[in-house]
This record gives sequence, structure tokens and C-alpha cells, in this order.
Amino acid sequence: MTFFAQLNPLYSLSGLGVGFLVGMTGVGGGSLMTPLLILLFGIHPATAVGTDLLYAAATKTSGTFFHGFAKTIDWRVVTRLAMGSVPATAVTLLVLANVDMDGSSARGIITVALGVALFVTAIALLFHRQVLALYAARVGELAPERTAFYTVVVGATLGVLVSVTSVGAGALGVTALIALYPRYPLTRIVGSDIAHAVPLTLIAGLGHWAMGSVDWVLLGSLLIGSIPGILIGSYASGRVRDSVLRVILALMLLLVGARLIL
Repeated sequence: MTFFAQLNPLYSLSGLGVGFLVGMTGVGGGSLMTPLLILLFGIHPATAVGTDLLYAAATKTSGTFFHGFAKTIDWRVVTRLAMGSVPATAVTLLVLANVDMDGSSARGIITVALGVALFVTAIALLFHRQVLALYAARVGELAPERTAFYTVVVGATLGVLVSVTSVGAGALGVTALIALYPRYPLTRIVGSDIAHAVPLTLIAGLGHWAMGSVDWVLLGSLLIGSIPGILIGSYASGRVRDSVLRVILALMLLLVGARLIL
């Protein structure tokens, strides 16, 4: 049976729905796609994470080209994030390589970590303004040297989180960058975060592939649906209030996170 004959239309339909929501809200697909694959389709958590990482690398590459042409990427910020995320991702993959990814222990670790990451992402979506206001009042604007240091720390944190759960490079990364670079316009923050997500998810995804936790037929099915979904969602994004979308999405993530943990 050829590769194209194996493609599953149900996976493509799911990719279309997730792509639409990503285009509407800008939130990373990992927060939506990975739990969907685990809970709805019964995909093993390790395979869901590994496949979603390469799915994210493919989809975010197109976003990087868009932001690159629009000149809304700060490559200095991207480099600082990568200085933390690349080695952290490598270390995390080495640890995961010594774990039986098909065993119950790996399933439990990934599921719980994913549930916690979804809770944190939901909080970032619901209360990001309050969190940023509290941060500004307590910390204020950092000196350039400390900003650079903490950007590397944020990158390292994202490297670990994304490698284990495929979640974190979207809402969490953007919230952290807004706090560290308060003078930057939001488009530059988002563009830099998306550009950094490409090498992060690609390296982590290739690591999972080397461990045998990537389903290429599943990946192809998802991409067929998600690419038009993102385009449709991006076109429709200005027609629905962003605050309403974020609340709905955050509530969905809380419910899914609770379902994974409990």
C-alpha cells in the first residue's frame, strides 16, 4: 500500500480543526493536537508528542517565512532562546532515550507532564495581562545583561517542556518574552517566538524519530488538513473577539488537562 493510500481522512479533519484554531488564536498546535491524538484516537503519548513536534516544525516554518518577509523577527532574541533550548533539548532527549518509551512509565510521565503544561498554558491565556502587570510592578524592566541571561533560561525551560510534551512554545513563550521585552511590539514578540520554535521542534522531533516515536502517515494526514485550516483561521481571526476565543480555548485546555491527569 502506498504512503498516500494510508493517509487517514479523520486525522486530516482533526488537522483542519486544529489548524483553524491555531490560525484564529495563534496558540501553538501542541496544546491542542497532542491531547487530541491521545484522548480521541488513542495514540501512544510518546508517538503523539514526537509526531506533533515535526508537525509543529512544518507549520511554524511557513509562519517564520511570513514574519521574515514582514521583518517582525528579532534574530538576537531567537539566538538567545536557542542558546538555552538547543542544549536543554539535547539533554532531555538523552534522558528520554534511556527510558522505555513504549512502557507504562513513559506513558505516565508524558501524560502527567502534558496535563500540567496544559494547565499552565490555560493560566497564561486567561491571566496573562494580570501576570504581566504583577511582573512589571514587582520586577520592572531588567538591565540588558539580565534580560539576555533570562532569555537563555526561558529557552532552556521551553526546550525541556517542549521535548517532553510538545507544549509550551506558543502561549508560554510569548508571555515570557513580553515580560522580558516590554518595549517590543507584539508582532515582533510573536514572530521571534515562532522563528525560535522551528529549530526547537525540529530538533526535538528528529530526536523522537530516532527513538521510533514518530508516525509518518499520521504526520502526513495532519498536515494535509492543517495547512488549509491555518489559512482559513487566519482569515477569520479578525471577525471574532480575541478575548472570547482565548477564554474558550483556555477552558478547553483546563478540561483536557484535568482529563489527562485524573
